[in-house]
Amino acid sequence: MLEEAINGLHIQPDGFYVDATFGRGGHAAKILEQLSPEGRLLLLDRDPTAVAVAREKYQDDARVTIVHRPFSALQEVLQQLEIHSKIDGLLLDLGVSSPQLDQSERGFSFMNDGPLDMRMNPQQGVSAAEWLQQADQQEIARVLWEYGDERHSRRIARAIVNDRVETPFSSTTQLAELIKRVVPGHSKKHPATKSFQAIRIEVNQELQELRQMLDQLVDLLQAGGRIAIISFHSLEDRMVKRFFRRCEKGEQDFPPDIPLRTVEYQGEMKTVGKAQFPSLQEIEQNPRSRSAVLRVAEKRA
Repeated sequence: MLEEAINGLHIQPDGFYVDATFGRGGHAAKILEQLSPEGRLLLLDRDPTAVAVAREKYQDDARVTIVHRPFSALQEVLQQLEIHSKIDGLLLDLGVSSPQLDQSERGFSFMNDGPLDMRMNPQQGVSAAEWLQQADQQEIARVLWEYGDERHSRRIARAIVNDRVETPFSSTTQLAELIKRVVPGHSKKHPATKSFQAIRIEVNQELQELRQMLDQLVDLLQAGGRIAIISFHSLEDRMVKRFFRRCEKGEQDFPPDIPLRTVEYQGEMKTVGKAQFPSLQEIEQNPRSRSAVLRVAEKRA
């Protein structure tokens, strides 16, 4: 949803923009096409490989600043860089990137055998293998159910705890085969799909990262500034939707009999259009986009 997201930002040539999930730079390149020499673009990513790509592409562009940090640290990054300007636009493209999925050594996918890692930043935190080794059965089942909507979560968790005693989990194939073995009946979708997604979300604390980002968002935006968020998971999209709705309606803790007009308690943000979904053409070209949802909001002037 490249064009839709960029259009949603309504880029001003001299503005200050943040691509907080650089990935491989598709959105960043489009933003830079519309920025003048006075415009600025801050690129963030917690994946060191993505940051290396960004530096190779843009280290000589005076408009661009590149920082290796998660997007939840945006406010802190701005303070460290002594950037006091408010942001005119912020882009978040949530979830895992295609290069991460395609690199078997990152451990995100069960399609090819690789180390069971799943960390977006392999230099920090606990890998998926380490988490599966130390988490108890109840915790594993909770994660699979809450983050993956896996109805066989307890059965899978029990099998993981039983198997890890003799053979700790170390590879994507090992985990995928266990899930395939214990889940009854198989649809077209691989039975490990939901579990891998859930474990990845837990390992990278993705929902917590998003919540921290949203908490600081309104204060960082310029009046008229926009936020465009692409999500791929229903929990992420629900969080974004509720945040936008809450910011749009404002605090409404008034008794129902108080005669206030809507305009008197409008919030600091307003949604821009409705939620957008990928076209059939985009889904055909990139099947991974089929679950994408784009939402845009603007800070009121």
